[in-house]
Amino acid sequence: MHAPIQPLPRSALGSQPAALPEREETGRKPPRRHPLRRLWQRLPQNTRTRILGAVSRLVAPLPDRAPRGGFPIAIAGLFSTMSGIGEGARLAYDALDAAGMAPAAFDISGAFGQAELDAPTRRAIVPGSGGTLVVHHNAPFLPHALWALGRARIRGCRVIGYWAWEFPRIPDSWLPSLRYLHEIWVPSELAREAVAAATDLPVHVVPHPLPPVTVTPNMRARLGLPADALIVLTAFHMGSAFTRKNPLAAITAFRRAFADAPDRLLAIKLIDHGASPIARRELERAIAGAPNIRLINVMLAPADMAGLIAAVDIVLSLHRSEGFGLVPAEAMQLGKPVVATGWSGNMDFMNAGNSAPVSYELVPVQDPYDGAFIADGQLWAEANVDHAADWLRRLAAEPELRQRLGDTARAEIARQLSPEAFARTVADLIEAARAA
Repeated sequence: MHAPIQPLPRSALGSQPAALPEREETGRKPPRRHPLRRLWQRLPQNTRTRILGAVSRLVAPLPDRAPRGGFPIAIAGLFSTMSGIGEGARLAYDALDAAGMAPAAFDISGAFGQAELDAPTRRAIVPGSGGTLVVHHNAPFLPHALWALGRARIRGCRVIGYWAWEFPRIPDSWLPSLRYLHEIWVPSELAREAVAAATDLPVHVVPHPLPPVTVTPNMRARLGLPADALIVLTAFHMGSAFTRKNPLAAITAFRRAFADAPDRLLAIKLIDHGASPIARRELERAIAGAPNIRLINVMLAPADMAGLIAAVDIVLSLHRSEGFGLVPAEAMQLGKPVVATGWSGNMDFMNAGNSAPVSYELVPVQDPYDGAFIADGQLWAEANVDHAADWLRRLAAEPELRQRLGDTARAEIARQLSPEAFARTVADLIEAARAA
């Protein structure tokens, strides 16, 4: 039996602006971070990226020009980091392991100061064994990841970068990292088009696999959520670009749909390590005075997170862009109706028959919080909040529609994103590269 997760006392949450009311947050306090890491994370994200990239390119080992490739396969990734990129590496390793491909692994979380989870033991990379090495991190961080791996671990390997990108064009700052790769894999067609336009290297869509999940039961009670309310869930990581995830639009849509209705609740699952205090204050202002909005700021184990998704009625994501959209995909896998912006990587697996795509307008990219995505000519989606609110009201009023969409979503995700399909795609690409 699981012990209840106790709400944090207000004294553990840090000071809030005097004008804001007290607000309950549920969960355990995130782990303490080293002062230097806190200082580093307070720098604008694009500044951090430029500094790390410039230094790492001086020391990163270059791969062999003509490696043999093939098997064995190894994955380097943020295995101990609670993020979408980290989850991508974990999902890939587990899918290949289940397929009997005996992958090796190297955890680069420590090299980036992001070791947040207890990582289980995985097969270690044997230096000099050759084969195929897939590095799950984006271009600006690739040289640093290769430096952490070391020359011996990449010797003889065909090096593949697994890159997630959310816009129609990759930035010029990504181009220097192409010299460290033989091939690139991406999770969606949007990302493939963006990367392929900038390089002659092979670029292939390899969607994230979604294995069968273990679901912790009774998460409503464990997190202190009401048993009899219709619950809408939106989930995001403050470090994954607050503006891009766009939780303020999700809050607005919920408020327009349900106002203060006591039998309707918005659960905001976030991870906040304090990287963007300005954005956090904006979030607090948006929910001030709303009696039916609850923050859940806690690191949940995968089974607990799956249990939370399984315990709610609707999942909402009004993102401006997604390289893939793991939260919507995982919700659909669990048979939940998903209301999400109808643009970017999530539309590889979402459609009008299995979910509730929200209309949008493409607008110039602007990020007022850390400037991470400012780029001339880039566009992303501004979801139609009224359309999202209409979907929320309709789904709340029609449980049979929720069931129908959820059942269709579960079946289609099982077919498109199964670990077996992922393993076949990977094996085919490795064999094709070796034969070329």
